[in-house]
Amino acid sequence: MRIIFMGTPDFAVPSLQALLDRQDEVCAVFTQPDKPKGRGHKLAPPPVKELALRHSLPVYQPATLRKEEVQAQIRALAPEAIVVVAYGKILPQAVLDIPPLGCINVHGSLLPKYRGAAPIQWAVINGEQTTGVTTMFMGAGVDTGDMLLRRETAIGPEETAGQLFDRLKDMGAQLLGETLTGLEKGELRPVPQNHEEATLAPMLQKELSQIDWSRPAEEIHNLIRGLNPWPCASAMLDGRRLKLLGSQVAEASGAPGEARCEEGELLACCGEKALMITELQTPEGKRMSGKSYLLGHPLQAGAKFM
Repeated sequence: MRIIFMGTPDFAVPSLQALLDRQDEVCAVFTQPDKPKGRGHKLAPPPVKELALRHSLPVYQPATLRKEEVQAQIRALAPEAIVVVAYGKILPQAVLDIPPLGCINVHGSLLPKYRGAAPIQWAVINGEQTTGVTTMFMGAGVDTGDMLLRRETAIGPEETAGQLFDRLKDMGAQLLGETLTGLEKGELRPVPQNHEEATLAPMLQKELSQIDWSRPAEEIHNLIRGLNPWPCASAMLDGRRLKLLGSQVAEASGAPGEARCEEGELLACCGEKALMITELQTPEGKRMSGKSYLLGHPLQAGAKFM
């Protein structure tokens, strides 16, 4: 199958690799422009571009797909299908209409739940016990197209968004291969989404990082997991801003935000129960367990997470 692949971050890399493994004719790769990275702000290519260049694939990085010259370029490539995985740009109708077999998307949720930019993170933040990946035909709306295949997986009670991300990107690649095979054989029938069951998963904002310790421990635990690796939940303790990366719900009670050392472990009291802080990052960038942190930073009298 002659395919244009559109994708940008790590999540899309296994899907592009799946097309190469299937020996599809990937005639071009579209990805977002290189962006400044690191202290030197040197331009760095997206992960998808790096893989494409290793396989000598033509790479295009337009700022938008809405310009007629870009659309003409896509038409000239004559793709049978366009595969889109975490591209990060909206495809206008003029592009959606180009490939005769349609535009196929791999999305990191069980649609129609969690449409939008951050489905994996919001599933964890909201305490979902299951999630998955969905392949679909793309339409004019955001993640509203007819579904092709879905695959479900359980979310571990302490699994972070980053860990789930790594699992789902591989699941998505496998499901993409099955989807293309099914379409080639004429075995798949698109299924419309039930739009009444739709939920939204907007892009994460740094403002989510600040913890409200009056909330139940389970909700805060889910927030910590869902914001790891970015933007990371954070709190002040004894004048230091700490990133909280891992936690466990503990059977303890106290004033919300009260910090304790119990059996060498760092505890934070919440509106209901408490959290054992299992992993954190200091302002200096060091990652460590809560127990290790206490060895170098004993709690002061009346210590409180803020």
